[in-house]
Amino acid sequence: MPTCFDKISTNGEFLIQTAIILAAGMGTRLRDKAPSKPLCPVAGRPLIDHALERLAQAGLTRAIVVTGYEAERIEAHLAARPQPLSVATVRTRDWREPNGVSALAAAPLVADAPALLLMCDHLVEPALYRRMAASDPGTGLNLGIDRRLGHEWVDPLDVTFVATEGDRIVAIGKEMTPHDCYDTGVFAVGSGFFAALAALPSPSITEAVRALAADGAARVVDCSDLKWLDVDDAKALAWAEEWLASA
Repeated sequence: MPTCFDKISTNGEFLIQTAIILAAGMGTRLRDKAPSKPLCPVAGRPLIDHALERLAQAGLTRAIVVTGYEAERIEAHLAARPQPLSVATVRTRDWREPNGVSALAAAPLVADAPALLLMCDHLVEPALYRRMAASDPGTGLNLGIDRRLGHEWVDPLDVTFVATEGDRIVAIGKEMTPHDCYDTGVFAVGSGFFAALAALPSPSITEAVRALAADGAARVVDCSDLKWLDVDDAKALAWAEEWLASA
């Protein structure tokens, strides 16, 4: 069961300690590189390993990995080696359903405690995880956003666009106009996020954000000064390799 240590660090500052990593999808555009996207190697290490290590570097102590497609292979990989933080796995009921179904699979393991929610195929600077973990989502959510529109690492046909007023989300969606920032794929979520998902007939994260935004409970955290990359195809994989080679 979650405790106060799921959100308060030892020095007294607010810091979420648990992350939910969505690793259930097929990843069709990287199938020639790995049997599943979480195991796709970047700089010699699978994407899921990069996520776990960077979460630990950010100060988180627990990860819940939601598996689906190639679940046995991913779970065996995680069990076969020491991890930099505590790792539990849970399977989505059907990896072909919207991503909110995968998020809901982890809900019983976090109960009412806040958590980070992230995608295993996003390579993220640890400081971005840390910034999001230090943001209190209340019962709604905070979304890490990037205002560097036109950045060469971002695929405008694949990224989720966000429109804001101050720190509030007012609209979110693919190929949406107008917009003023990008969704980095890293959220801090409270209990209201899971309630919003559960109320949807076909739960998707974007639809849950829209529902919370309508109630003024979806806010943004500006991460425009930090690196992140959605490793979703061969071009993005090349960017990721170049990034890590220069680190």
